[in-house]
Amino acid sequence: MMLPEACVANILSFTTPADTFTSSAVSSVFQLAGDSDLVWEKFIPSDYSHVVSRSNDHHRKFSSKKELYRYLCESILIDNGRKMFKIEKLSGKISYVLSARDLSIAWSDQRHYWSWNPRSDSRFSEGVELIMTDWLEIIGKIQTGALSPNTNYGAYLIMKVTSRAYGLELVPAETWIKVGNGEKKTKSTYLSRLDSKKQQMERLFYGQREQRMAMDKVVGALRREPDVRDDGWMEIELGEFETGHEGGEDMEVVMSLTEVKGYQLKGGIAIDGIEVRPKPQK
Repeated sequence: MMLPEACVANILSFTTPADTFTSSAVSSVFQLAGDSDLVWEKFIPSDYSHVVSRSNDHHRKFSSKKELYRYLCESILIDNGRKMFKIEKLSGKISYVLSARDLSIAWSDQRHYWSWNPRSDSRFSEGVELIMTDWLEIIGKIQTGALSPNTNYGAYLIMKVTSRAYGLELVPAETWIKVGNGEKKTKSTYLSRLDSKKQQMERLFYGQREQRMAMDKVVGALRREPDVRDDGWMEIELGEFETGHEGGEDMEVVMSLTEVKGYQLKGGIAIDGIEVRPKPQK
């Protein structure tokens, strides 16, 4: 005998969005129960009204909590277009993208170092491109309380290497993440993917300087490079961190990429922002 719709809805509210979407194919009772506000109230972030109020659609009305859930899955711009908020459809986990304008980038207000321009391929109204510097420092910050609790997150610098790029393959950058008063978790990574022809030309230009750089950490190890994304950009993983339990201490997460030790002139990278998203469960 089929359970009452209200009972089924209550059961579904203790599962996951993925389970609820799938169960709608079981029967009409499950389909109706799966549309219930009781179910989707449990999957929507508790501060959803605050998030929506920061978006361009803050006056929008929703006919149901399920419609609101689907809206929050669409990647919405908030905080005057400086951030992008999204929840993953099947898990309900929260993701953010901090725009380049929401980051601290050394010398980014100096026109002969960095160039700010609208980009048709950007998530935001503008992006920034490095013209030339020997001191690269990019820092982003987010609070653990803005993210899903009890979740393992990764932070990724979203970038591109332009046709005018130079000086990116000789000295690795450092990436690190720090949560609250915890220790920095530091790794080394290159700013571009290996291009053998370009590498040979730069070695000719810079002579033996490559051997004089402090590169002991990466010699003989796996070369970390940007990964190609499905959206046409590339990303560099800055690190990962865990959020605490719901209602726990709200801590600041600092995410960074720097290349400041080699005094190596470099240019030709475009920055779209830093994405903070849940890592796949192992």
